[in-house]
Amino acid sequence: MAFDVQQINPLDLQPSVGVGVGLPFSSDQVFNTTYTTRDAIKSNLINYFLTGKSERFFNPNLGAGLRAVLFDQMTEDSRDQIEYIVQTGLSTWFPNVIVNQLTTETSPDSNLFTLFLRYSIANTNIQDELLINFEQ
Repeated sequence: MAFDVQQINPLDLQPSVGVGVGLPFSSDQVFNTTYTTRDAIKSNLINYFLTGKSERFFNPNLGAGLRAVLFDQMTEDSRDQIEYIVQTGLSTWFPNVIVNQLTTETSPDSNLFTLFLRYSIANTNIQDELLINFEQ
């Protein structure tokens, strides 16, 4: 009989230990510390999706570059392109993120799109979702 073992990051068991940096940055503290793996991964995903290609000086390959799609005509092909960018980016930069649901809604008349991602983290009981609206 096989058991499905769920791992917990040891840092999640120490509530006063910061795991990462949260988004958005604020004017009060500038950096908001995240204290759980779940929050750190979500912040990292948001940062990745909102970062353009070549925007990170020392890591020009990091970033989905999704805002560049806004300047294209929104079609069914645009939706397929967005989903391809998301899937390949996640497999490259976030190999532990398992996509449970990926939905993109495009609006051809206003050049905006919505990205909805429901995901889980491999070998953990972490599940979360993310909704980002991209508009010009």
